[in-house]
Amino acid sequence: MERVNLSSGSIWENKVGYSRAVKVNNIIEVAGTTATKDGDIVGRGDPYVQTDFILSKITGILKELGSDMKDVVRTRIYVVDIDQWEEIGKAHQKFFQDIKPAATMVEVNSLIDPDLLVEIEVTALTS
Repeated sequence: MERVNLSSGSIWENKVGYSRAVKVNNIIEVAGTTATKDGDIVGRGDPYVQTDFILSKITGILKELGSDMKDVVRTRIYVVDIDQWEEIGKAHQKFFQDIKPAATMVEVNSLIDPDLLVEIEVTALTS
């Protein structure tokens, strides 16, 4: 079994004990990803901007592991306000219009920072 752990360098990875992404053989699991860059939140108050940023970030993570968005088979979207589903869905559709992975969107009470509106995980299968 071939395993690759990808780190983002976040201090939380060692504190909590996780990797940004893990590739085992042809399966890639990307951990919950938020709209943060260099410790700052991108798109405060805007669920579309946060979702778009997160999916761009995930695109880069997959690329580092030799994959891309066409390999995504599942997305899990955690949102703090389900009434914002249309804006979040619009950004999701931008990336997955032709791919159409299985997707789940659920409302959660909160994320790790009150300015974060969306967190996304993906599963990808590579050849």
